[in-house]
Amino acid sequence: MTSTGGIQIPSRLPLLCTHDGVLLPGSTVRVSVDTARNMQLVKSRLLKGTSLKSTIIGVIPNTRDPEHDSDELPSLHSIGTAGLAVQVVGSNWPKPHYTLLITGLCRFRVTQLIRERPFPVAEVEQLDKLEQYTEGYQADNDLGELSQRFYQAAIQLVGMLDMSVPVVAKLRRLLDSLPRETLPDVLASMIRTSNKEKLQVLDAIDLEERFKKALPLLTRQIEGLKLLQKTRKLRPDDDKRVLSIRKGGVFPGRQFSLEEEGDDEDGDDTASLERKVKAASMSEAALRVCLKELRRLKKMPQSMPEYALTRNYLEMMIELPWSKSTTDCLDIRAARVLLDNDHYAMEKLKRRVLEYLAVRQLKSSLKGPILCFVGPPGVGKTSVGRSIARTLGREFHRIALGGVCDQSDIRGHRRTYVGSMPGRIINGLKTVGVNNPVFLLDEVDKLGKSLQGDPAAALLEVLDPEQNHSFTDHYLNVPFDLSQVLFIATANTTATIPPALLDRMEVLQVPGYTQEEKVEIAHRHLMPHQLDQHGLSPQQLQIPQDTTLEIISKYTREAGVRSLERKFGAICRAVAVKVAEGHKVSKEESEQHPGEDSKEEDSGIGAPPDMPIVIDHIALKDILGPPLFEMEVSERLTLPGVAIGLAWTPLGGEIMFVEASRMEGEGQLTLTGQLGDVMKESAHLAISWLRSNAKTYNLTNGSADLLEGTDIHLHFPAGSVTKDGPSAGVTIVTCLASLLSGRLVRSDVAMTGEITLRGLVLPVGGIKDKVLAAHRANLKRIIIPKRNEKDLEEIPAHVRADLDFVLASTLDEVLNSAFDGGFSLAVSHPQVASKL
Repeated sequence: MTSTGGIQIPSRLPLLCTHDGVLLPGSTVRVSVDTARNMQLVKSRLLKGTSLKSTIIGVIPNTRDPEHDSDELPSLHSIGTAGLAVQVVGSNWPKPHYTLLITGLCRFRVTQLIRERPFPVAEVEQLDKLEQYTEGYQADNDLGELSQRFYQAAIQLVGMLDMSVPVVAKLRRLLDSLPRETLPDVLASMIRTSNKEKLQVLDAIDLEERFKKALPLLTRQIEGLKLLQKTRKLRPDDDKRVLSIRKGGVFPGRQFSLEEEGDDEDGDDTASLERKVKAASMSEAALRVCLKELRRLKKMPQSMPEYALTRNYLEMMIELPWSKSTTDCLDIRAARVLLDNDHYAMEKLKRRVLEYLAVRQLKSSLKGPILCFVGPPGVGKTSVGRSIARTLGREFHRIALGGVCDQSDIRGHRRTYVGSMPGRIINGLKTVGVNNPVFLLDEVDKLGKSLQGDPAAALLEVLDPEQNHSFTDHYLNVPFDLSQVLFIATANTTATIPPALLDRMEVLQVPGYTQEEKVEIAHRHLMPHQLDQHGLSPQQLQIPQDTTLEIISKYTREAGVRSLERKFGAICRAVAVKVAEGHKVSKEESEQHPGEDSKEEDSGIGAPPDMPIVIDHIALKDILGPPLFEMEVSERLTLPGVAIGLAWTPLGGEIMFVEASRMEGEGQLTLTGQLGDVMKESAHLAISWLRSNAKTYNLTNGSADLLEGTDIHLHFPAGSVTKDGPSAGVTIVTCLASLLSGRLVRSDVAMTGEITLRGLVLPVGGIKDKVLAAHRANLKRIIIPKRNEKDLEEIPAHVRADLDFVLASTLDEVLNSAFDGGFSLAVSHPQVASKL
């Protein structure tokens, strides 16, 4: 039946090899694109083509077993179907996947394979006339009788179904409108047949042979329906079940399927899903929900939007690590060595990890602890969490919580919403693939709150060891066990963490580093890392320890080491320029003739630098510029009315100057420096205490009231920074006492402590950070409340040895320690024994 005229298909066709089924002329099927060659055909031909010709492709049945398929092109079936790609559906996320809707046009024979890659293209010979779908076909007597029998059998089949169903009535009209010669292909694709039987119909090039191949299949379907009617009474919905609508459409109308439910082309797919669900070792409740969703999926046509949602849900449930876990490395000695190699100092954190390992050796079913590392930025909270994961031999996953203001980020969205997906906890478990990873909840103190809920409240269940064994994500809607996950949260301060959430975590303070610790960290970790990042070696660049100490003291002022690492990066870049210029000059010299003299060589310009390049204080100033921070303590304390206080910030401790001046006025107190309410109250407390004890310390200058005819202005420099807290009380008293007495405060003294009206000094927080800040500023005497003596144990021994600590319980002791020679009383009253 070779066509000699009329409508022609192209002589060269790209070939699509499919396992899904057999495309017959006049039928429409969906084909899933999964192999590399088919993917290239879709991307190169269908997605980029602009003409109608580019949408015509050849569909060849692949008879090879898909489980044993390989990259080699299989031997092609000689007969195929030219098809029109009506629709391309798919996406590139999470991996490229496409589904084609193809309508069969006519048969063709492969005469020659032109190329195999990137997709096969062949010379083809058209076997069917395309006009047969629009024009009548004149058949001889034998063929006409055979086609009439086939038509009567098709009418009988449709008559056995309920004509009140719209699709059955439409099928009846379709039989009358289609030419007789197209009926074998159309009905063979609709009734329940195997791929092998459809392949026989496809190979029947002669029309008479095609009728003979298709008629037994149609008769078998009729006999099956008769048997079905005899064995059971039809229910009202049986006809709908027998006649199921398949995706796509028949040429020129819609295609229908007489197969029973669940036997469409995705039957193998749902069976594979069911096998994976049963092999996922999920909990009983989760398995029950998944099987229920699978039953719904089998009854659902793929064209329904809910089909994709249900399938995504099942795939998510399969990919979760319900029972997969890693084996912990419990060698304490090896863990100690690994932690010491990764991080310098941080003894408290290392000890806690080793304690966990020791308990895990004694009890294997230990729940994962909930740790919270609190400290200033740049001290290594995040990196030590990664190091803990390496020490334990576990997977590591970081979840950034800074700025998160929707509780659905933690607990997921309900599946009723469009675009719903699991929360970050479940997504993280899917990513790592095990149920006992180390989860780092970064910046837990910077969680927000909005109309979408409070994520900090959603974390209560996650971080509670008594509840997280049955954590329920809104998307999954089944409990998941998080008890084996090691949660590590990081924060700069606990002030913004809700008390209920803070109560569930074991808080470990991570203080700032001392100068000596920074020097060790710089030479052990920062310098080797920066040399590697900039392509340098220790033989090319050396930074002595005294240069490192100068960078720390004059170019950085921080609790961590981030700025210090940036300074090392600037030095490495400057040295890299010198090294690169030296390589260029050396190369040019090697290319010169031996007899030529170089002007640059004579003048010394551009000569290669001597290796290694050693950075001294002169080179440091050339590279980094003038020092950013100067030790200005002694310069600032040249006038009365100035004292140094100690403040705590989320970035670590800071020294803080307090300045006061007096002038003629009406006894008013002016406060500037963007102070909070608590600090303003401390200033009024200090004035009240000094006024009540003015005569005791001879501060009245002959007047009855300290402020009579005098205004006092109290200022805290760095006016753009908000300041608050009670710990500046003793500093304000000392500053005002210096102003009113005309005496200078010692330039090497810093102090902190809360005051009362009775002159008592109360304890404050952040002692370690404050002491380290004073040590960085080269201060020698630190005045702290006596009740903070216990906090001195956390300070490194070498820092305690460099400082003189004064433990004060009253303001008298503070003033006597802050001034040279003490702050003596005006009149020494003899002690009178009580007569009561």
